[in-house]
Amino acid sequence: MALMKIKFDLKKRVKLAQFVWFLYWFSVMAGVLVLSMGLFFKIELRKRSELMDNNESHFLPNLLIFVGFIACGINAFGGKVCYDSLDPTKFAKWQPMLKPFLMSCVGFNVLLFLTALLCFVMRIPLQFTLAEGLKNGMKFYKDTDTPGRCYMKRTLDLMQIEFRCCGNNNYRDWFEIQWVSNRYLDFSAKAVKDRIGSNVDGQYLMDGVPFSCCNPSSPRPCIQGKMTNNSAHYSYDHYTEELNVWKRGCREAMLSYYGGLMNTIGALVLLVTILEVAVMIGLQYVNTSLSTLANPEDPESESEGWILEKTMKETFTDIMATMKAMGKANQVDEGAEAGVATVS
Repeated sequence: MALMKIKFDLKKRVKLAQFVWFLYWFSVMAGVLVLSMGLFFKIELRKRSELMDNNESHFLPNLLIFVGFIACGINAFGGKVCYDSLDPTKFAKWQPMLKPFLMSCVGFNVLLFLTALLCFVMRIPLQFTLAEGLKNGMKFYKDTDTPGRCYMKRTLDLMQIEFRCCGNNNYRDWFEIQWVSNRYLDFSAKAVKDRIGSNVDGQYLMDGVPFSCCNPSSPRPCIQGKMTNNSAHYSYDHYTEELNVWKRGCREAMLSYYGGLMNTIGALVLLVTILEVAVMIGLQYVNTSLSTLANPEDPESESEGWILEKTMKETFTDIMATMKAMGKANQVDEGAEAGVATVS
């Protein structure tokens, strides 16, 4: 028994073909949107690629660009088939291709669904990528004269200003690294010697942060140096004073931005997947309704359309039987080849 069988006359078939044709071209626009979101996501990642610990983060935008491009091609082809279905003579040339095409649509919809899932789960590896990338980036902040790292200071400063954040986890991360280049330190000064001598790694550490950590909304002039020294500033207590630097760490800020972007794209791809399933079902109805005309010579005769020729259980059983038969055929071929090799 066919699954979800529906009877059609000429008027219903024409309306169905026109509606599915419209959905297909709407799906082309959806494919363009997915492709555009993939390009936008890739550009956003490239802006801060120096702060990413690996290149695997570009896998998702590349996948989005790929599925968006494929969606445009598949839906354009489906729209052409639906348009030609209004003319039985034109539709006849497409009928032999429709079964393989619909099978490829099933595979593509599975890929779309997996892409949507990836958009939601990639937040976890992105968190570790950002943590390690920001940690390394902060170490190279001072290396403005080193080839390959000379733009790290600019990248980090722009990021902290744009995302209103400071450090990796918080502003205190800057206390643990030397972020001022040696070329700007007076090594003859006692204060500099004392600071370097007090550190086992010989680094110039201080309780200060770069200017980009400053919160411009604070009414007090920014205190970015000697932040833990109450006597260095008038009427200041770093334990109780509302600090005028950003408190949120940049890993949290960037994860929130990229995570929100991926969730939005994931929801969009899920909607596109639903749309693709709908147009695939619509094309199947168009195909079966035209293949089962009571009188093929009379286009106005009634017909029946369905999603599957058999029930879900029967279809699944047939697929498993086909796969087993293919497996046995492969075993027979391998056995025959082994026998020939032995004889030789």
